[in-house]
This record gives sequence, structure tokens and C-alpha cells, in this order.
Amino acid sequence: MLEKRYFRYFDWINFSLTLILLSIGLLFIFSSTYKPEKPFSIFFKKQLCGIISGLLIYLFFSIKDIRFLNKIGYFLYFIILGMLIYTIINGWIVMGAKRWIPLYFFRFQPSELTKLFLPVFIAHYFEKQNPKKLKPTLHKIKFKKFIFPLSILLISIFFILKQPDLGTAIVILLSGFILFWFIGINKKFFIIFGLIIFISTPFLWTFLKPYQKQRILVLLGYGDAKKERYQLIQSKIAIGSGGIIGKGLLKGTQNKLDFLPENHTDFIFSVICEESGFIGALIILFLFCILFTRIIFIIIQLTNFFEQIISLGLLSHLMLSMCINVGMGIGILPIVGIPLPLFSYGITNLWITLASLGWLNNIAIRRFYY
Repeated sequence: MLEKRYFRYFDWINFSLTLILLSIGLLFIFSSTYKPEKPFSIFFKKQLCGIISGLLIYLFFSIKDIRFLNKIGYFLYFIILGMLIYTIINGWIVMGAKRWIPLYFFRFQPSELTKLFLPVFIAHYFEKQNPKKLKPTLHKIKFKKFIFPLSILLISIFFILKQPDLGTAIVILLSGFILFWFIGINKKFFIIFGLIIFISTPFLWTFLKPYQKQRILVLLGYGDAKKERYQLIQSKIAIGSGGIIGKGLLKGTQNKLDFLPENHTDFIFSVICEESGFIGALIILFLFCILFTRIIFIIIQLTNFFEQIISLGLLSHLMLSMCINVGMGIGILPIVGIPLPLFSYGITNLWITLASLGWLNNIAIRRFYY
């Protein structure tokens, strides 16, 4: 039975912010896929079902015993690695990429699970190395302690890149590095890693897919406006044409006349800017900032170091995804196919986002228990 104190300490503010962002996101899914002959598209209906089921997932991760989640998550991560391998071998191919495993009524993307369970894998590993709940001093953690989780991280990224899914790989790599920095890895690691990447750039360039190379070149200003640069140019036109207050819901010309590709997925932020303008986009970014800031303050208040690791990891992939999605929409980052959390169409990403927020709510609730 649920205890009364659970409802007392439930983070209703963060939950309300999540519901508001979900509702606005669903509204723009409706707008971006609206057709007069069929107002409620299949994407809208699926996203609505995803939100309803996702809120149940949110509730599950909010009330489940956090010690169970922490323990089972470590072992689940090895199963996820197996799923990544299976995806490469026998995954569902969409637009030349093997990223999905087909289920009965939707396609599931296993790489999204790495965002959810990588933090608990790393936290559980270091908890076994140091069972004390307080943050260890830097001199107590030798680099050899990081070799195993670092190896697992790089193996995960390798399999995700093979799909290929550069965007998810970047988010997971950065999330992992943020956690290693927080735990106390020597700063020399980042310097050496950065130098290796810089020196190896010409070699690594040859491993990129042709379309990945094009996206980087487009960011640097190269490419034909009617071919390689088309998506970015249409995104900028949509954003700029929205002005201060926007053109109004269902009135975005770039959106409704199908000039803007992927308008309900990767470029839904461009639709938001066109139809609600600078003010609408600013309000949405402000809501995200309030949500993330509250979570950061909760992380600071935690006394259990390993719960801080999990919380920071769950928050990192959400913040990185938001920043990358907005950045690629306005043309300051390459287009890497990262969805906007709680907004872009995609059931798997939506579920993982809500599971992450539910898990964070669980940690926020339990901090009053001990």
C-alpha cells in the first residue's frame, strides 16, 4: 500500500511541469501532422497513447522501491548490450538505419534504454567499489577503477554507431563523461582524450557515413541550398518567419505546405517557433529551465552520493537532448537526429523520458525518508 508520506513528498511541481510540456508537445504534434481530410493523424493518436502509457511508466518509476531499481538496473544494462547487438544483426531498417526492434504495434529503439540505465550501471559499479554513501575524495579513486565502466560505455557507443545513430551516441558519450567527471576521474583523462580525438580527426572522418559528412559540411556552410542544405534552410525560414508572436496554430506555411522535413520529429521546435513565435519558444525553454533547475537543486540536497550519480545521469541526457535539438534547429549544431524531449513524436523516446523523470521523482521523494 502507498504510504501517505509518499503523496506528501511527491514533487507535484515537477510533475505539473511535465504535464504542461507534454500537453504543449501533443498540441504541436497535432498541428504538424494536421490535414483537413484527416485532422487527427496516426502520429497524433500514437503519441496520445504513448503519453497515457508513459504516465503509467512515470508512476511505476516513481513508486517502485528505489533499491530494487538500482540493483536490477545494473544487470539489465548487460541485457541492453545484447539487444544492441541483436539490433545490428536483425533490426528493423528505416531510412537505411538499423535502430529498431519491431514489436506488435510499434518499433522499439533499444539504444534509448542506454540513456535510462547507464547512470545506474555506473553508480552501482562504484558503490560496490566503495560501499560508503558519501562522496569519496579524489585521491581515493584511481584511474584503473574507471577502466571497466569506461570500456562498457565505449562498447555501447560502438554498437550504437554501427546502427548508425550518431546523435544518440554523442548524448550517451557526453552523459557518461559528465558522470565520470562528477565521480572524480583525473582531469588529465579529458585532456588526453581530447588530444587523441583531435589528432585522429582525419582518420575518424573516413569512418563517417556520407550523409554524416554532409551534415557537418552543411554546418560549416557548404552544400547546395536545394539538396544538402535544404532541411536547415527551411528550418531557419520557419523559425525566422514566426516573428515575435507567431503565425498561429495550424497557420505555419513552412509547416502546413510541407516545406519543412521531419516537422513532427526532429524539427518540431521549428514548428513551435513558426506558429507561436519568439514568445512561445521562449516560454517553452523557460519551462524546461524551471524543470531542470528544480531537479539540480534536488540533486544538491541528496546525501547519498550514488543517488546523486543516478540523478545527474538521468538529468544529463534530457538536458543534452534539449540543447542539441534546439541547436540543430537554429543551425549552430549539426543535424544529428536528436528528438526534443516530451515534444517530438516517438514512443520509445517518450517512454524513456518519462521513466527518467519518474525515477528522478522517486529519488526526490525518498530523500525525506532517510
